[in-house]
Amino acid sequence: MVLPKSDHCGLYSEVTQSVETRLFLPMGEQRLIDDLRRLVRRLQEDATLLEPHELHRRLEALDSLDARFAEGCLPGAETDLANLYQDTKGLRLRLEAANEFVCESIRHEIRRDGRTASLLRWARSAPDEELGNRAGGLGYGFLDELISGVLRFEDPGGNPVLADPEMVAYQPTPARHIFHLIEAAELAVDDLLIDLGSGLGHVPLLVSICTPAHSIGIELELSYVHQARQCAERLNLNRVAFLQQDAREADLSAGTIFYLYTPFTGSILRSVLDRLRDEASQRRIRVCTYGPCTPVIAEEPWLEASAAPSTDRMTLFRSRLAG
Repeated sequence: MVLPKSDHCGLYSEVTQSVETRLFLPMGEQRLIDDLRRLVRRLQEDATLLEPHELHRRLEALDSLDARFAEGCLPGAETDLANLYQDTKGLRLRLEAANEFVCESIRHEIRRDGRTASLLRWARSAPDEELGNRAGGLGYGFLDELISGVLRFEDPGGNPVLADPEMVAYQPTPARHIFHLIEAAELAVDDLLIDLGSGLGHVPLLVSICTPAHSIGIELELSYVHQARQCAERLNLNRVAFLQQDAREADLSAGTIFYLYTPFTGSILRSVLDRLRDEASQRRIRVCTYGPCTPVIAEEPWLEASAAPSTDRMTLFRSRLAG
C-alpha cells in the first residue's frame, strides 16, 4: 500500500554536499551523531537481524535509523559524517534487501497458488498492540509495512478532486483491521465481499489472497481502480475484480458481505444503505464498517451488531430481515 513517507530531511544529502568543517561540534549535535553511530554499530553486529523471520525487528531498526536521520540535519566534520553516511547507507540496503526477500517469497506463493497462508501467519505474529481488533484507530504499523511491500502499489500521485462534498477523501484501512475482518467474518468459498469505496483495493485484494471468497471493489476514482487492477494482474489473482462505479448505481445483487470505511456521508450514505436494505429483504447479508459511518449504520433497525459498535474498530453487522 501507499503510506505517507517520512521526510529524510538531510543527513543523507548533508554529507554529500559541501559542509563547513569544524574542529568541534556543539555538545547537542555531537550527542546525536554519537547516538546514531552507536545504533549503526549495534545493528551491524547483530547477526540474527537479517534472518527472514526477523522482519518486524528490521522494520523497527529502519524506523530508528529514519528517526535519527530526521534529527540529524547537522553541520559537522565532513569526513566524519561521510563515513557515518556510508555505513548507514550500507546497513539500510542490507535490511531492505532482507525485507524484499520476504515480500517476494510471499508474492511468489500468491502467484503460484492464487492465495497464501503466509500473510495470516505474519498477522498472528504481529506485536501485541496490532493483534486482532485490539488496537483501535487509524494508526499504521508493522502489518501495513508488510502489505505495502507485498502489494507494491505505485503512488497514484496527488489527491483526486472529490466529485461531491459528501464524499470522503481516501485513506487505506489499517491492515490490522482488515485481518480482523477476515478472521471475524469467516469468509467461505460461496461468499462475495463488495467493498463500497475500495480506493486502491487493499480489502478486496487481501480477502482474495487470504480466503477462498470472491471480492469486488467499487471505486469512483479511475486512477485507484487502475492501480488495484494492475496489482491483481501482477499477482495472478482471479477471484477479485475492480469496477469504476458510483456505489449508488453498482450491482449489489450477488454480495453476501459489504464493507464500508466511511467512503461517503449524508444523502449518499443514506441512498446506499437503502439499497443494502433492499438486498437484505431478499436474503441475509452482512455489513462490516469502520470509521464515522459506524454509528449511523448502527441505527439501522434491519441490522444487528455482533459487538458494541465502535468508530475506531471494525464492527460486523448481520441483517435481521430475510431468513
